Amino acid sequence: MAQISQITALVKAAAREAGFELAGIAPVRDFPELGHFPDWIASGHAGDMKYMEARDQNGSLKRASLKAAVPWARSVIVCAINYNTDQAYSTTFHDPDRGWISRYAWSREDYHEAVLRRLRMVEGRMRKGASTEYRASSTEQEIQTRCYVDTGPLVERVYAKYAGVGWIGKNTCILNQQQGSWLFLGVILSSLELEADVPAPDRCGSCTRCIDACPTDALIAPYQLDSRKCISYLTIEKRGTIPEQLREGMGRHLFGCDICQDVCPWNRKAPATSAPEFQPREGLVNPALDWLAEMTADEFRERFRGSPLRRAKRSGLRRNAVTAMGNSGNRDFLPLLEKLAADDDPLVAESARWAEKKLRTES
Repeated sequence: MAQISQITALVKAAAREAGFELAGIAPVRDFPELGHFPDWIASGHAGDMKYMEARDQNGSLKRASLKAAVPWARSVIVCAINYNTDQAYSTTFHDPDRGWISRYAWSREDYHEAVLRRLRMVEGRMRKGASTEYRASSTEQEIQTRCYVDTGPLVERVYAKYAGVGWIGKNTCILNQQQGSWLFLGVILSSLELEADVPAPDRCGSCTRCIDACPTDALIAPYQLDSRKCISYLTIEKRGTIPEQLREGMGRHLFGCDICQDVCPWNRKAPATSAPEFQPREGLVNPALDWLAEMTADEFRERFRGSPLRRAKRSGLRRNAVTAMGNSGNRDFLPLLEKLAADDDPLVAESARWAEKKLRTES
């Protein structure tokens, strides 16, 4: 159908104009990868992320079937934008006084807002173009669309694969041959049955560097992640105390973890982003551990306004900083840890006692 071809081309052109490096279209299907999602949930691998378990009125997991969750959807437009900044990788960082924040969280603006704003531009162009095409013919069709950035009833990376944006790597991230894996994904659901792209081929081959490098063994097999062991989960999603057997493996990670992407050969020549909103805020690349551990509530609110770091909350971020001190090997932190062992926040106090004991035991 001529109209559909023209709208498909318009969507991809609009995505490029909005600043997305990649854009593709996938049909709405119950793809084989989605069949593993209920088992992943049932195995407890989602940890405390209860939002992953959202169900429809029939009790089925929404993310397991977009067809069931959004019956009117016929196509998924997947857009990807590069957030890689020209900074050192976590695997080359060795300052014991400082910690690591995942590079996606360095940004000057929360990526949800930045990506959604660009998606809205694509959505607007598509709706306008589609209306024009259908008015030019005798066909009348109501167009429905919906934009999501990490909030939709779908597993984005599966649709990214079938949209040709990239393949799902053994580290469970989307990988693109030219762009690497430093990509934010955004999706637009459409009631139009647009022309689908060819799925991206898997180019991981026999490489297992991501699996071998994971310090907490969260990648339990190729393409399989136990979130409960993942440093990103532990530092962001996990509330309360972190299991002691996993603390040492966290190293000096404060918010998120980039290791499985840092070691990926496809990221060796990954280009740097030109988007200004993804440039790092001052002080977030390798922040001082003592600064974060003693951060006041007012400073937390002011310093991280509009930042993804707010998701960990002040208590969680301080807990992570204190844990990182324990893994630093730096005995200069002992006086501060002794003080924090009596902190008003019991989570921080418990972590400080563990960190103090660890530093003293290692001496």
